Amino acid sequence: MPVIKVHDKSFETYLSEETIQQRVKELADAINADYAGKRPLFIAILNGSFMFAADLFKCLTIEAEICFIKLASYKGMKSSGNVVTSIGLEDDLFDKEVIIVEDIVDTGKTLHNFLPKLGHQQPRSLRIATLLHKSEATVYPLKPDYVGFDIPNKFVVGYGLDYNGLGRNLKEIYQVI
Repeated sequence: MPVIKVHDKSFETYLSEETIQQRVKELADAINADYAGKRPLFIAILNGSFMFAADLFKCLTIEAEICFIKLASYKGMKSSGNVVTSIGLEDDLFDKEVIIVEDIVDTGKTLHNFLPKLGHQQPRSLRIATLLHKSEATVYPLKPDYVGFDIPNKFVVGYGLDYNGLGRNLKEIYQVI
């Protein structure tokens, strides 16, 4: 397995580009089936979900809308514990089918803090699609509706995920060694 270096850390390939793209297509197929005849609004959480959101959106065959917000709780390789919103939501969610798009759900803190804000707008439904889920790291009870991969509680980089700003451009997902 090739080893790459991002800043001061070494990473090995964890998920190949082909594996990721196949799973994204499978998630899109499930969403297409669940939302046939509906027009969901996807809310992609920046920065990490941008690649997953774009690839997922390209695989949809249903009518759908997308918007982006920026929430952050990570600094370096650890969650800061504080969720900061730096780009807010402008769309009205009342009576809409909403799907949150996340790159990774680990402790659940980001969504735990964000979901009540969305709930106040009374969407018809509110679901979560995440590429990666670290179920063993969960602190806040949260069950994503669409999960690409359940992964161990190790730091990952690539395909939109970064380590101090670098690594987002990698086509594969790498795990720290």
